[in-house]
Amino acid sequence: MSKSLGYAAQSATSPLGPFSFERREVGARDVQIAILYCGVCHSDLHTARNEWKGTVYPVIPGHEIVGRVTSVGRDVKGFAVGDLAGVGCLVGSCGTCAACKEGLEQYCEAGFVLTYNSPDKDMPGAMTYGGYSDRIVVDQSFVVRVPKALDPAATAPLLCAGITLYSPLRHWNAGPGKKVGIVGLGGLGHMGVKFAHAFGAHTVLFTTSPSKIEDGKRLGADEVVVSKNADEMAKQAGSFDLIVNTVSVSHDLDPFVNALKRDGTLVLVGAPEHPHPSPNVTNMIFKRRSIAGSLIGGLRETQEMLDFCGEHGIVSDVEVIPIQGINEAYERMLRSDVKYRFVIDNASLAR
Repeated sequence: MSKSLGYAAQSATSPLGPFSFERREVGARDVQIAILYCGVCHSDLHTARNEWKGTVYPVIPGHEIVGRVTSVGRDVKGFAVGDLAGVGCLVGSCGTCAACKEGLEQYCEAGFVLTYNSPDKDMPGAMTYGGYSDRIVVDQSFVVRVPKALDPAATAPLLCAGITLYSPLRHWNAGPGKKVGIVGLGGLGHMGVKFAHAFGAHTVLFTTSPSKIEDGKRLGADEVVVSKNADEMAKQAGSFDLIVNTVSVSHDLDPFVNALKRDGTLVLVGAPEHPHPSPNVTNMIFKRRSIAGSLIGGLRETQEMLDFCGEHGIVSDVEVIPIQGINEAYERMLRSDVKYRFVIDNASLAR
């Protein structure tokens, strides 16, 4: 066991603060990473405040991790001390079910192990602790290589926000000749706009805020539609092959279903606290439209995404903060006061 330092929530109502804990020693298949940067995901806030229920305290959030490899086990292949590496939302899965064998660990039929707030299979009785900390030890199968060309701080959010959008865009074949919509311009949505544009699709941003029109176009949107404007929405009816909805609050899905072509798909990646109102089934039946969901991506696809980002120079738009500012960052995140992802400089843990 090795002593580590992190920032933890001790209850649903307490602010995050310094917390000492122990990481396991490096095993034969393990990679130890000194964490340089960790992105701040809305899931971190949900978990710290027990909004999804099931949080086990103390909890150390953080699943958008980039750092330097400091030690590797004797059976590790593909990683060496000094390498830049990343860890996303998962640190374990069964490895034997149909999903895992297809490289879809996020759909593991036996249940995956989350980077934080999951029972730790390697330390019985303990919970996993995330990236708001100085180091992490992870099985090599759940570590990815970070291209040297990418800024490490701006790369960190790719490990959740990035792959959450990359995966459905790839699965539903966004690309040249396709019209693709992204609903919402936040931590997830801004990555959706960047990826859809890079894939060569005609990219349309849907936003409720006219103030985001200019930024949407800067990020790569060919068009920006203010979804509160009924006339603007009517002009888009029946024209989309794919729409990815990143909004994580309950809202009416029908305007976006109506915007789909025959055989078009609306993919939901935002997880609202309360269910969406039931969509109008007739609008789906008469044009064979679909509503689907998507969850992050497997390790193979996450590596593919990072390599794609390295080739095309794609990273997140970030605001780097010291760990001591995490509680203020949570409050700002609730006000959507960030463009578009907070990232913790983990060197600040030593202050």
